[in-house]
Amino acid sequence: MFQFPFILAAVIFFFLLLIFLFIMVQVGLVTVAFAKLGLTTSQAFLVLLATLAGSGMNLPILHSRRMIKVPSPNGPPLNNPFYRHMRPMRPFQAMGELREQVVAVNVGGCVIPLLLSTYFVSLMGFTPALLLCTALVTAACFAMARPIPGVGIGIPMLVPPLVTAIIAILLAPPEHAPQIAYVSGTMGTLLGADILHLLNPRTWRNLDAPVLSIGGAGTFDGIFVTGILAVLLA
Repeated sequence: MFQFPFILAAVIFFFLLLIFLFIMVQVGLVTVAFAKLGLTTSQAFLVLLATLAGSGMNLPILHSRRMIKVPSPNGPPLNNPFYRHMRPMRPFQAMGELREQVVAVNVGGCVIPLLLSTYFVSLMGFTPALLLCTALVTAACFAMARPIPGVGIGIPMLVPPLVTAIIAILLAPPEHAPQIAYVSGTMGTLLGADILHLLNPRTWRNLDAPVLSIGGAGTFDGIFVTGILAVLLA
């Protein structure tokens, strides 16, 4: 499903992040963040490992019937906060080849955060604070997200966690602030940055990527960082 340069870049990125996360666990930042959520150190590391591994996995859910040209592999620079991941492509695709556009969900950026959020909501319920925080994060992410040619939808990496942390500090009750920060941050980013834009016909017409990945491409880092930073700051 991916070209060789993407696979090589993804493997390097994965191992660098794995080393970074291992150091963070040793220092205690990730441990503190997930301890606030009620997870143990081993559970936290497994969740983060699964999230990183799943960031390269897209599960197709819809074929749009639009024929899209495969973009050039020379994409935007990786050090730009809008463009943190190489664009997903199928193996042996030739540049300029027409492919049917596919909408998919990213395992690391959508499925795992959704499962974790469902678990946390089952423990604390749908509180007014949770609904309000999620709505505000959704609105902020919707306003900041932009279509990226050949990639999908992107959002500055630090916008979701910082907005989430501020909102959770102001509105969430202290006993549930970490859980509300995680759920509203991840779900608000998915809704505001990806899903609502995909449901907008005007935005859809500007999305020329072969694979539109919910929770992947330009929004994965925003969701990933939100899950850690928002909880630490809340």
